[in-house]
Amino acid sequence: MVSTTTTTQLSHYTALHNCTTTSNQRPPPTSCVATCSSSYIESHCTSRSLGRQLVSSLVSPSSYRTIRLSAPSQKTQKLTKQRCGAVRCSAGGEEILTEKPIELPIFPLPLVLFPGAIVPLQIFEFRYRIMMHTLLQTDLRFGIVFADKSVGVAAVGCVGEIVKHERLVDDRFFMICKGQERFRVVNMVRTKPYLVAEVEWLEDRPSGEAEDVEVLAAEVETYMKDVIRLSNRVSGKPDKDVPEDLRKSLFPTPFSFWVGSTFEGAPAEQQALLELEDTAVRLKREKETLRNTLNYLTAASAVKDAFPSSD
Repeated sequence: MVSTTTTTQLSHYTALHNCTTTSNQRPPPTSCVATCSSSYIESHCTSRSLGRQLVSSLVSPSSYRTIRLSAPSQKTQKLTKQRCGAVRCSAGGEEILTEKPIELPIFPLPLVLFPGAIVPLQIFEFRYRIMMHTLLQTDLRFGIVFADKSVGVAAVGCVGEIVKHERLVDDRFFMICKGQERFRVVNMVRTKPYLVAEVEWLEDRPSGEAEDVEVLAAEVETYMKDVIRLSNRVSGKPDKDVPEDLRKSLFPTPFSFWVGSTFEGAPAEQQALLELEDTAVRLKREKETLRNTLNYLTAASAVKDAFPSSD
């Protein structure tokens, strides 16, 4: 199958799972804020120069600071067998209509990819090595969909574009992918040697919410900053300056995707966020999740202050 390496090294934003707890406490529902491990990428590439190139591709507003959150379990919509009619596509900023269904290789993974997010993958299963050889000779894009034994394979996924890759000596591949458009699977074309599906592109519709999306985005950014600061305190990490512009001047829709990509410990919640077609609704849901996380961290901080470590 595949091994993912998105959160192999904790950063200075590491949170609750490293904090001191008493033996009778239940595991905290939130755990940490982490970053993508550049040292792991460099050490696992056969070429140091390629490793540095791969690391440099991560320097973007969507580079991972992941927040592991507990979120209510939600079943994902499974793949369907329906035929698609006309689909709407985005290409070079222009919308076009086409009667011909779009076919896309599908890679089921136990992760949720968001537009703009970066994910490093190592490909070693034979059928996906075949897929890689095909992609490198044709199109560098394939679909990543969340797959889990309990809920099956989700019907909504995100296109992953290969931005860097390295072919290893045993024909395995190490690659860096960046999330592009979202899609919905409308029909399975074939299942061997790997999945290929007909898809339609998925875009956010104009919001029906009364709230201003800019205001919502600013509130979400504030909650994220507070979560990071309190996570540092609870985990006993030295205080670090949280970037004033955590949002990196992103517009509300890409910012909402970036926030969703940080909820690394809750794939069911991530999938629910990915499937939403309203930026305001997505931001409101993220705001609520961050607020609940902040409440937990506040309580954990109070307990830690009341019962300091004996060290």
